[in-house]
Amino acid sequence: EIPEGSKTSKGRAIQNLINIPPDDKIKTFINIKDLKDEEFINNNYIILCTEKGVVKKTTVALYSKPRTNGIIAIKIREGDHLLEAKLTDGNSQILMGLKSGKAIRFLEEKVRPMGRGASGVKGITLADEKDEVIGMVCVKGEDETILVVAEKGIGKRSHIDDYRITNRGGKGVKTINITSKTGKLIALKNVVDGNDLMIINKSGIMIRMSVDKLRVMGRATQGVKLIDLKDKDSIAAVTKVEIEEEDENDALTESHEPTIDGENGVTKREDAAEAEDADMQAEEEDTEERKEEEGTEDREEDDQEDAGDEEEEDDKN
Repeated sequence: EIPEGSKTSKGRAIQNLINIPPDDKIKTFINIKDLKDEEFINNNYIILCTEKGVVKKTTVALYSKPRTNGIIAIKIREGDHLLEAKLTDGNSQILMGLKSGKAIRFLEEKVRPMGRGASGVKGITLADEKDEVIGMVCVKGEDETILVVAEKGIGKRSHIDDYRITNRGGKGVKTINITSKTGKLIALKNVVDGNDLMIINKSGIMIRMSVDKLRVMGRATQGVKLIDLKDKDSIAAVTKVEIEEEDENDALTESHEPTIDGENGVTKREDAAEAEDADMQAEEEDTEERKEEEGTEDREEDDQEDAGDEEEEDDKN
């Protein structure tokens, strides 16, 4: 039902394809080959994440009978918004990143499947009222690396093992040293050699760069400059793409290499990594205590609320 167009065609407004309110927005999409495949839909899941740190897991089977005006996927709590949706087989690891520069990694099995009308459970604790989740990834392979990007063009690629596995609901660990030079964290992606990155500035400038050019660094380091920004410009969006053969349209994007080794005032800060790691170890110990005192309590409250939400909302739908 979606018309095929060229790489540079404008496309069609999504409201012409599905019936959604004009003030609503599409956050993400997932490609599923066959909703009639019973084995697939009963053994695969949709993981949802909100800006306020809520995570939810639902079997694909509950979405197997779509309607033209859509069906409820999650009950959004007041002041919150849906951020991400991922397809998994139930055996992934979930990473969630915060604007304040922290990230958490936990097993997908820690999130039990729920009905479509449930609101979900706590995935990560925000630093304060202004903090929010900026990204969620679901990974399986230990060979994957985690890329984080801050709004002023600083980025870093680290081994996934640098983010130790914890229970959901904790405060997470530092993923990048947030300073006035870096700005807030804006993106968290899982990448491997062979991926490309597309980085778009708020001013409209877009660059494309190879993940291979980013060396893997420790989690405690500040990172390298991915893109030069002018005046008050900042990064608007980051996405990963598969490497394609160059064609005439590649001239629309600028090839770019990261700045390293102290150029343009950016340093690796690896000399300070050991001291930062010591601070983070103390931080992580505090997180463990917090999870035991607060995490279990939050999960019990969330699960009790969700049990009622599931029954009520599913009856309506």
